[in-house]
Amino acid sequence: MSNIQVTLPDGSVRSVPMGAHALDVARSISPRLADDAIVARVNGDLWDLNRPFEADAKLQILTPKNPESLEVYRHSTAHLLAAAVLELFPETKLGIGPPIDSGFYYDFQRDTPFTPEDLEKIEKRMWEIQARDLPYERKYTAKEEGLKLYADQPMKIELIKERAGDVFSEYALGPNFIDFCRGPHVPSTKKIKAFKLLSIAGAYWKGDEHNQKLQRIYGTAFFTQKELDDYLRKLDEAKKRDHRKLGQELDLFSIQELAGPGLIFFHPKGGLVRKVIEDWMRDQYLSRGYALVYTPHVMCADSWRSSGHLSYYADNMFAGMELDDAEYRLKPMNCPGHILIYRDKLRSYRELPVRLGELGTVYRYERSGVMHGLLRVRGFTQDDAHIFCTPDQIEDEIVSCLEFAIDVLKTFGFDEYEAELSTWDGGKSGKYDGAPELWQLGENALKRAAERLKLKVTLMPDEAAFYGPKIDMKLLDALGRKWQLSTIQFDFNLPAKFGLEYVAEDGRKHQPLMVHRALYGSVERFFGILLEHYAGAFPVWLAPVQAVVMPITDRQLDYARGVHARLEQAGLRSHLDDRKEKVNLKIREAQIQKVPYMLVIGDREAQSGSVSVRHRKHGDLGAKPVDEFVKEVCKLVESKAVSENGLTT
Repeated sequence: MSNIQVTLPDGSVRSVPMGAHALDVARSISPRLADDAIVARVNGDLWDLNRPFEADAKLQILTPKNPESLEVYRHSTAHLLAAAVLELFPETKLGIGPPIDSGFYYDFQRDTPFTPEDLEKIEKRMWEIQARDLPYERKYTAKEEGLKLYADQPMKIELIKERAGDVFSEYALGPNFIDFCRGPHVPSTKKIKAFKLLSIAGAYWKGDEHNQKLQRIYGTAFFTQKELDDYLRKLDEAKKRDHRKLGQELDLFSIQELAGPGLIFFHPKGGLVRKVIEDWMRDQYLSRGYALVYTPHVMCADSWRSSGHLSYYADNMFAGMELDDAEYRLKPMNCPGHILIYRDKLRSYRELPVRLGELGTVYRYERSGVMHGLLRVRGFTQDDAHIFCTPDQIEDEIVSCLEFAIDVLKTFGFDEYEAELSTWDGGKSGKYDGAPELWQLGENALKRAAERLKLKVTLMPDEAAFYGPKIDMKLLDALGRKWQLSTIQFDFNLPAKFGLEYVAEDGRKHQPLMVHRALYGSVERFFGILLEHYAGAFPVWLAPVQAVVMPITDRQLDYARGVHARLEQAGLRSHLDDRKEKVNLKIREAQIQKVPYMLVIGDREAQSGSVSVRHRKHGDLGAKPVDEFVKEVCKLVESKAVSENGLTT
């Protein structure tokens, strides 16, 4: 029998017999490696560990240290879930069960809704199947035979018709479960050590609301129980921080059923926080050389035809409104409005760059099933800006945008962030607009700008928008969750569509370069991220109420009113709690509302011109003269301090 030559990452070569597989090689290297192995990379592709080599190959054994391993591990756990469901509820029809960033899910069609009690039963059965040490057995089936095999699984038949060649792969898990799947998978169920089913949700087949509604079971899986326990603790903390829950408890915002889903009502306290966020951004616009503009919420449909939105984005736009002169549309984006302002007069190169900034409200038609609190809505306000400049100016403008984005993150307390640079495919697919020289100019400018700031950037090939390359900034919040935030994006498409020009130094008309730039993303989403990051306990400069003044009895009421007035005079957001309630109740309620400072006033404080200061986290900070307290809090507000350490004691 001839041997196969297997080349390992270190360059060494092992000779193995025909029919051997990656697990054989792993065992020959060390029992520890064989035990740790999850999946193999063979000639660049992921393979099952026990899939036989077909010819000489380059091999890498992947363990839990490799990111791809977790995806395979979770995909295998999704199959384990489906096998358990069919054992318990054999009438169930199977959809799909992919791995996702947070774990995995599987979609099922079943007349009877799954219950939380069902989840417990399913998870218990999953552990029973796991203990059977069943292999994930890869099989090959002819398409016609497969269609008969899956006769009672209509969604699988649909997938086979769409995706399978003459012969397709499927995976068996014991004698009673088989699934149409490309794989790969872990060798056996015993390899799966830690998993948990989390929730049940509704879903549509293939994500299309016109298709049948399915039940989706979400779960997660990790290589060790410790990793799973850590994740579940974070998940529990995330539930406590859920911005929808906090928004209601702290009376910040609501979504009114009568008005419709995805439309946000900011209450007085939420409105104050939003004002601080927006005022900071507008002040930054002006100090950084942007011009503030305002554009209409609706525009004539012809403007959206010119921009191309009615051709490519109509499904995400609200239906048109027929008026006596024309059809009008709610704007889904601010860019055409800014372009029309630029185009209103012919510009000279001496006027460039032109930076137009707006906190503009836009409207997008999101399906009812995908909206989520403040994070995905139908009406939202973008801190949108568009920069029109010459090729010579573009790199400096990108540097300024990146500096601005980093300042946003740091100002609001996000010290950890990542950057991704999305590029095109070199024109191979034909799906990107713009000349190759423009793409090269844009991508090089983004790369050099990041290098100048020593900003580490992950390259994302073939992930650009069709109209230009971009850099996305992603922050990590207090729980280590990643959120997409700022975007800096070239656009080679719209300047051409609207015929934008400037008169260059040579006296001729040229097309300016255009950059889209949003740093909050949207005010609503950013508000939700902040709310969860701080668990509702905003830093004092953002807090809707910064201090509550609490007289113990009516004897101190006049003095308390004076303290309240002094705080407001200094520009602090103060509340006077003059209810005839015990001070302990007032303190408890202020802490529930996450007010940074509680100022308790008794006879001693009234006589000495002081306040007894309590902090929401650090408790009693002792008595302070009113002016000293005001001075210290004003300093925290002015410096945009995010630390909880607050005042000196």
